[in-house]
Amino acid sequence: MKQGIFTVKENTQLTPTTWRMVLSGDVSAVTASGQFINIKLAAHFLRRPISVNDVFHSAEGVRRSGASVSAGAETAGTVTIIYKVLGHGTEEMTQLQPGSELDVLTGLGNGYDLSCAGDRPLLIGGGVGIPPLYLAAKMLMRQGVKPTVILGFNSAEEIYYADEFEKLGCRVELATADGSAGIPGFVTDAFREISTECGSPFTHFYTCGPEPMLRAVYETVYKEAGISGQMSFEERMGCGFGACMGCSCRTLTGYKRICKDGPVMRTEEILWG
Repeated sequence: MKQGIFTVKENTQLTPTTWRMVLSGDVSAVTASGQFINIKLAAHFLRRPISVNDVFHSAEGVRRSGASVSAGAETAGTVTIIYKVLGHGTEEMTQLQPGSELDVLTGLGNGYDLSCAGDRPLLIGGGVGIPPLYLAAKMLMRQGVKPTVILGFNSAEEIYYADEFEKLGCRVELATADGSAGIPGFVTDAFREISTECGSPFTHFYTCGPEPMLRAVYETVYKEAGISGQMSFEERMGCGFGACMGCSCRTLTGYKRICKDGPVMRTEEILWG
């Protein structure tokens, strides 16, 4: 974990309730997809934990991506986050302009273990659980492994980043609860449909999303289809680095802290309360 001052480079709206922010600073502690950062906001006691969507560890990496680097930031890297407006804190984040500075903790959480992916990994994301899967997909593609991606939304107007996954070279399937785009229903409906289509099984899965979605994925993909995977949990946090024990949960291997021992857990260790 590292604490540092980061500068807002970009803060743009993706959907009616979802925003993308690019921060410049020392990102050396961000080493795995599935990790998160914790942002301090003025007038709020608790920081806001938000998953890492993308990271460049140097200005050169930013330039290769096609983004600009401002004068004086030649040695800085960038971290991208995607956040949903859910309360006063995230509403205030939408007002941050380029040049604003934020106190940020980086390198939090364990992240996904991509060495388990095999040759046919499956990524399943729902809503604001999608961002960390983008970095996972990017890393897998660099390893020569092409993942299949299922993205779930409530409606077509909430869809974001589907094009970005496709640009990486991933196969992308959409599911919407109201049937306005992609496969009608939930990510589990899309999983059943493409599993029938594909014939051969997926080797491992990675997922992130709201708890009801994670439960459904656990029952359908792990229990029914027999595919092991890793699930990233969303939880309210006090400190974000394991000191307060406020986000502890019981697993088959004992109590774990979502912020430090997680947020990623393996299907084999999860106990649903």
